[in-house]
Amino acid sequence: MSLRGTVAMVTGAAQGIGRAICRRMASEGADLALCDINLEGVQDAAKEMSSYGGKVLPLKGDVASAPQVEEMVRKALEAWGRVDILVNNAGITRDSLLVRMRDEDWNLVLDVNLKGAFYCTREVLRPMMKQRRGRIINVSSVVAAMGNAGQANYVSSKAGLIGLTKATAREMAGRGITVNAVAPGFIETEMTQELSDQIRQSMLRQIPLGRFGLPEDVAAVVSFLASEASSYITGQVIHINGGMYM
Repeated sequence: MSLRGTVAMVTGAAQGIGRAICRRMASEGADLALCDINLEGVQDAAKEMSSYGGKVLPLKGDVASAPQVEEMVRKALEAWGRVDILVNNAGITRDSLLVRMRDEDWNLVLDVNLKGAFYCTREVLRPMMKQRRGRIINVSSVVAAMGNAGQANYVSSKAGLIGLTKATAREMAGRGITVNAVAPGFIETEMTQELSDQIRQSMLRQIPLGRFGLPEDVAAVVSFLASEASSYITGQVIHINGGMYM
């Protein structure tokens, strides 16, 4: 499943699942465009990834801004002349019960999680279509299938990503571009570590494998979907949740 000779663009690359994906891809030989709104974080991630020997380009940008996405893709194309892999991982939460949810929290989550993936996908499809080859992997969530109280905005955005995955997969299959999604369950990241012990224990009881997932568990599947080993897989959602949802 070597990624040597490929260029991968990963959003939300500074920490958590995104950083683990970058680490896995760098270890398999990919050159990386690391994208994140956190400049200091993405520069630190780039320093780590460069230790694997490939070329690394840290890019600061907000995926919810079409002009900033265009600029990030332009810089990646200037550096390498191609983008072979896009991982739409950038995501945020702004949790609240629906009856109390503010318009701005609904809009912000949809803008980053769903519209951001749309902007990034649209921008990389042009060079991928010319190459007649590409891999796009969208990071959805188990809650897109299960639902979750207090996360109507987040659930809607992640369910929308699955729809975007399937529609794009059908449009692009004839151009040699595969589009798939991964749906992580409860993964140990900075985001989930903020939850109370009571909530964490409640979630753990729902997981048949009896442990929380690691970012590396997700990165392994993303790397597979980015490789030639997955060339006959498109339009699919791969659940990575320890049996939490079957």
